[in-house]
Amino acid sequence: MRIDKFLKVSRVIKRRSVANEACDMGRVTLNGKPSKAGAEVKAGDVVEIRFGGGTTRFRILSVAESVRKDEAKEMYELL
Repeated sequence: MRIDKFLKVSRVIKRRSVANEACDMGRVTLNGKPSKAGAEVKAGDVVEIRFGGGTTRFRILSVAESVRKDEAKEMYELL
């Protein structure tokens, strides 16, 4: 799954277009390297997002095409 879609499905970022912009601006890293929106993610990958004044870092636990809102937080764990 593409990282921009994962960020939207997991509800880390509300809109895929915003996730795409964040990747294009270099605010998203995948396993320590700058990530493009089309980068593939899998379970075990570590993602870091810099937004505003803060940084969010998490590990991907599972990848699914669609999940219910209450199950979205089970797709990743904060580090």
